[in-house]
Amino acid sequence: MHPALATAFDRIAAREGREPTALPPLYEAVDPEAVTALLESPAAVTVRFAYAGYVVVIGPDPLEVEVIDEDR
Repeated sequence: MHPALATAFDRIAAREGREPTALPPLYEAVDPEAVTALLESPAAVTVRFAYAGYVVVIGPDPLEVEVIDEDR
């Protein structure tokens, strides 16, 4: 798993007061391999997706991670 995805996962788990393993599988929301390929590409990209009631925004730096409440 790309470090940015792991960071997003950990932040959501902390907000929910749960262990990361208790969250729904990430692949139900997004293809983790495709996101990793985008983040590891030489292009400056921003990836945004909804997951577990949050919007995850990664980029343009591949380690820049923001987790936003989906209803905000």
